[in-house]
Amino acid sequence: QVQLVESGGGLEQPGGSLRLSCAASGRIFSLYTLGWYRQAPGKQRELVAEVTRSDSTTYADSVKGRFTISRDNAFSIINLQMNSLKPEDTAVYYCRCRTYGMEESWGQGTQVTVSS
Repeated sequence: QVQLVESGGGLEQPGGSLRLSCAASGRIFSLYTLGWYRQAPGKQRELVAEVTRSDSTTYADSVKGRFTISRDNAFSIINLQMNSLKPEDTAVYYCRCRTYGMEESWGQGTQVTVSS
């Protein structure tokens, strides 16, 4: 089992920046992917960005060029640098992982609000 703890988030003005972090613990050797999803009120949860242990990355079209996902060497921490924030980025952001056995775990979520 893998446990995920998110940090960061908060309130930022449009055009500003925020940084989210997610720390994984437990059976991190079994991790295949680590990533960020988000869910806005009344909408489905969606992929924001994801990185594999081999450093392959995937981004939602809506955040390409503005958000950057990064990882540490141990593949136990990921960060999401969010620049040029827009009001439509407002959502609860969740860290998610998948193991090579296709088990998944989710963090508790952290609120990001972009508003003037």
